[in-house]
Amino acid sequence: MSEPEKQQGDLPRVEKDRVVRVYHVMRDDDGQVLADTQVDGFEYIHGHGNLIPGLEAALEGHVEGDEIEVTVEPEQAYGLHDPEAVVDVPKERIDAKADLVPGNMVEAHGPEGRIEMLILEVGDETVKVDLNHPLAGFRLHFNARVGLVRDAHPDEVKHGRVHPGGHHLMTSDSSIHDLPKDDS
Repeated sequence: MSEPEKQQGDLPRVEKDRVVRVYHVMRDDDGQVLADTQVDGFEYIHGHGNLIPGLEAALEGHVEGDEIEVTVEPEQAYGLHDPEAVVDVPKERIDAKADLVPGNMVEAHGPEGRIEMLILEVGDETVKVDLNHPLAGFRLHFNARVGLVRDAHPDEVKHGRVHPGGHHLMTSDSSIHDLPKDDS
């Protein structure tokens, strides 16, 4: 649904640099529930890539209380499954504490940070892993409700994430430090 379902006076709309609380159920094509945040919901900053693109686009322009149903194709979710992302990794590159059992997720540290991998096979010297996101290749179906929408604090926008209530007032990395210094 591309247009908001209701016109609700002066309620803020979901748009870039707004913090949005969302409550949703995510299912696969078979109807299996993959995620359910209906009770507590979650918050994100809209327009900063904190949600899969297809869901973020579907929420654009809605207001608190709007409910949407949207199907998101893999290309607008976690991408297509890339067979080239199934690789053999030397055992010594995986954390020694990892439980090397097919079906387990393990972590390794690469040049760009933490990498999660699904173990497919365990050999004598290597482990065959899948580096794709576990939901790569899935078409996802969402039933979502928009909760509170508010303007993001400048620090939240700067950091690209929602801060817990009052955090921006207690941290040394506040927007006030971006002001020119008085050299008198």
